[in-house]
Amino acid sequence: MENQFKKIKVAILGVGNCASSLVQGVEYYTVFSEKKSGLMADDIGGYKAGNIEFVCGFDIDERKIGLPLKQAIFAKPNCAIVLNPDVRSEAPVYRSPVIDGVSPLMANYPPDNRFIIKENLKPTDLLASPGAHDAAFVQELKQEIIRHLKDHEAEVLINYLPVGSQLATEFYAEICLELGISLVNCIPVFIASNPEWEQKFIDAGIPIIGDDMRSQFGASILSQMLQELAFERGHHVRAHIQRNVGGNTDFLNMEDKNRLKSKKISKENVIRAQNDIRGISTEDSFLHAGPSEYIAYYGDNKVANFRLELEGFMGAPVFLDAQLSVQDSPNSAGVVIDAIRYVYVARELGLVGALRGPSASTQKTPPEQMMFNDALYECHALAKRELTESTRRQLMQTA
Repeated sequence: MENQFKKIKVAILGVGNCASSLVQGVEYYTVFSEKKSGLMADDIGGYKAGNIEFVCGFDIDERKIGLPLKQAIFAKPNCAIVLNPDVRSEAPVYRSPVIDGVSPLMANYPPDNRFIIKENLKPTDLLASPGAHDAAFVQELKQEIIRHLKDHEAEVLINYLPVGSQLATEFYAEICLELGISLVNCIPVFIASNPEWEQKFIDAGIPIIGDDMRSQFGASILSQMLQELAFERGHHVRAHIQRNVGGNTDFLNMEDKNRLKSKKISKENVIRAQNDIRGISTEDSFLHAGPSEYIAYYGDNKVANFRLELEGFMGAPVFLDAQLSVQDSPNSAGVVIDAIRYVYVARELGLVGALRGPSASTQKTPPEQMMFNDALYECHALAKRELTESTRRQLMQTA
């Protein structure tokens, strides 16, 4: 079944680099609908890229607020590679409260690229004490956001807030619950994987996907596949080290170690999960994954280095050193374009709560970690609008 003319109405929270690549990509694969290269799935439940319609965005930066998406996605401090400049989206970008969505370290960003924030506090005050808003101001802004989402009939919200935005993510999660909007949580604030939060979405009858998007061909999926390969070939993993360097605002934000804790947990979850699924202890293994350095020169390019130390036949040592270099934001967009369609098909099928297969396939910290092929099986079934046995069990549990 193909829903050629039906639109999936999507709102974007955080019109940064990832949003830029996603909007560019949807436009690209809509115009060039015959192109399949670069997409993981051309058709999901009858929906293609052209079925996605961005209806509005939310941001804190005055250089983006009030602009249509076709302009806002190219405004500073965005530095994502421009692969499709011909974006036509007129979807407006509205003001979002800062809450804890800005790290004090962002004050160190080059002057012409710093966030420009005009609220009832000075930008320096906001950076010095994030979340120090006047409560009445935040509630007033919340009502505006609710009105905008209602007016645009948003059905899915993409969370692209910076790492460490715990309170801001919860602020928007509550709005999703109130309005019946599905959340695709692309950051390591644990909502879909938190049983208490998931229950709220179950009670509201809403499907969600999360947490912390894993790129299409990025460090996390590569670490998972290397770990799986080592185990499948009978090797013991003595050490698995993954280090990442980049130069976009995400990497600068993560220089604030107070905001990095959940990110490190999320990235290491991908590796540890392969041990847990097989019942293999990690006590005698050294596992490390996480951002290691911000280098402005790199821009949106991300470089990941891997070191695996294995024990093979009769304990023979095996060492693997590898390096991956990718454009970070397009690598993200290729996954999110699928997550949007998975969660929308789930809405139509009456599924609620955190989607196990699509979350395990597209996120670093899903509610249930799966091996690559198991998650893929669940995704393929949902794409064909079929319910697997595990999905049927989830339906019974949430009924």
